[in-house]
Amino acid sequence: MQFDSFSAFLNMGGYGFYVWLSFGVSAVLIIALIFNSLMGHKQVIKSIAIRQQRENKLRQLRKQRNSTKTDTTKEVTE
Repeated sequence: MQFDSFSAFLNMGGYGFYVWLSFGVSAVLIIALIFNSLMGHKQVIKSIAIRQQRENKLRQLRKQRNSTKTDTTKEVTE
């Protein structure tokens, strides 16, 4: 399909409004999907980092408790 002018291209034989509206809505939805996916990815990475920090703190506390119990057991047996 060839158009005589740019205005005829935009008009698309009287259906230009619907054609460009559908392109616009599709573009907005795709951009929103990409943005939402990126933000969700960042949030997942952030929650994983927080969970790892929490687990590391728990490991350190368990290690301290076990070393304290071992120290008190040694004192009792001596």
